[in-house]
Amino acid sequence: MKRCLVVDDSPTVRKILCRIVSSMPFEVQEAGDGREALERCREAMPDVILLDWNMPVMDGLEFLQKLRQLDQGDRPIVIFCTTVNEVEQISRALEAGADEYIMKPFDEQLLRIKFEQTGVLS
Repeated sequence: MKRCLVVDDSPTVRKILCRIVSSMPFEVQEAGDGREALERCREAMPDVILLDWNMPVMDGLEFLQKLRQLDQGDRPIVIFCTTVNEVEQISRALEAGADEYIMKPFDEQLLRIKFEQTGVLS
């Protein structure tokens, strides 16, 4: 079974995302910030990461840059799920190694489409 790591500082958003992702064939883990997410990735690299941008301790962009430097850190599909919508910020995320970008709020259908487009879900 594929693994998904949900990274968001909002417990409510994590709960919603975990419920959506659990309805697909994924084992789901959570992290409340980038540092915690990096620890989870060092323990076991997930197949896909749903990543918020604005978080305390370590934001999503810094996490992504550090993730891509880890052994096998190039493997996970990373999908930003955020309210950050400036073109410059989106470009920075994609240049840092993000595979996709979803604006909040979103629904299960959009998430499923992004999973299919990135090859995480067939």
